[in-house]
Amino acid sequence: MSELLVVASKVKQYVREKSDGMNTSATFLEALTESVKKVCDQAIERARQDGRKTVKDRDLPSPEGCCQS
Repeated sequence: MSELLVVASKVKQYVREKSDGMNTSATFLEALTESVKKVCDQAIERARQDGRKTVKDRDLPSPEGCCQS
């Protein structure tokens, strides 16, 4: 298992509350970490293309294009 970039307990709590009690698997957390890495990589590239050294919220992909394989 690679290092998680999300707080597992917070994600599990969110899923449990939103789903009326569903559990969260370790593989879900790993996949979520990979999705976060992809979004971060895209934001870093956008900031780089704009000549900035700060990644900002505007560098995030639109929600429609987010997290697709």
